[in-house]
Amino acid sequence: MTDGGFEQVRHRPPTPLDAPRELVVACAPMRSNVNLSTIARTAGCCGVQRMIVCGHAKLDRTIARDGADQVRLEVRNSLAPVLRTLRGDGYRLVGLEQTTNSTDLHHYAFPRRTALVIGNERAGLSDDELALMDDCVEIPVWGLPYSYNVATATSMALYEYCRQFPS
Repeated sequence: MTDGGFEQVRHRPPTPLDAPRELVVACAPMRSNVNLSTIARTAGCCGVQRMIVCGHAKLDRTIARDGADQVRLEVRNSLAPVLRTLRGDGYRLVGLEQTTNSTDLHHYAFPRRTALVIGNERAGLSDDELALMDDCVEIPVWGLPYSYNVATATSMALYEYCRQFPS
């Protein structure tokens, strides 16, 4: 297809990264494999190589698509021990959660070595998990309901990390 004499390309190959992303996505047990699969697809688009998921996690490959092949999925029983290990490995634990001390995503400078911690769709992060966070970021909401769907919010946070660290 052409537009004004220029050929329009529908799909482009991914932009190569200078080095692997130092970003890990860590998820509390999800109620919906649809949400988890959507997060995996977005993580793949963002060049994330590792997701740690808790509970009975299973990807729907028709939703996750190529993300299922790009992201290494590690399944664990519970989130708190995972978070302690990630902190020991030098990751900054950043919860995606609305709290009294959370920072607006638009004003948060992600550290390059970040573990983005995602809570359950309904319950969010538990008090014990929140106590382990170095920071919490939230996405402003201008209407109802009070928060975005977990997969949508994770996509926005991953995109913001990538905007800050494009290569």
